[in-house]
Amino acid sequence: MEAGALPLHDLPDHGDHHGPPEANRSSRVDPQVLGMLLFIISEVMVFGAFFTAYFFIRVVNGDAWPAQGDELPKLVAGFNTAILLSSSLTMHWTVVAAKANNRFAMKAGIFTTFLLGLSFLFIQVNEYVHIGFAPSSSAQASIFYGLTGLHGAHVFIGLLLLFIVMVRVFRGHFTPEHHDGIEVPGIYWHFVDIMWVVVYTTVYIL
Repeated sequence: MEAGALPLHDLPDHGDHHGPPEANRSSRVDPQVLGMLLFIISEVMVFGAFFTAYFFIRVVNGDAWPAQGDELPKLVAGFNTAILLSSSLTMHWTVVAAKANNRFAMKAGIFTTFLLGLSFLFIQVNEYVHIGFAPSSSAQASIFYGLTGLHGAHVFIGLLLLFIVMVRVFRGHFTPEHHDGIEVPGIYWHFVDIMWVVVYTTVYIL
């Protein structure tokens, strides 16, 4: 041993941690939640581009909405809106059940949410089949299909997430301490529901 060197047992104890230190978290928001919120902000911008086109056609140009000869199924869309808003309530019920460790309520909530979302998408596709005009019929028709189709794509992605969550719920993967796998997709699903209220109000009602 060299002069002045400390014996191994006298070296200071730095713990068992090896490798680089953990990343500094400057935000109190959970990283998964923060990531989803940032993703949602980017998606709002995408919807904003379509709403800008809608604004120019209807407000700036003053064109009739919908185009002459076209009619929007407001009643069917209203019924579909009620379905999607109900799915937001059942999604919230699922998260609350996860925090309370209520396995039955978790299963019932996520299964009902998935069925409601699937029903919404089925009715939306059926609306396209019977609506009577195509995206190429007019500028108004292009914006209608663009906005509702973009939202439908988000519903489809949300259903994929809900299906994954449902499988994990039925396998008992979540606990009151670890339920981010339900809460984060739930945030996305609430976003999808809110965006539909905006689309429904501007496209079908106003």
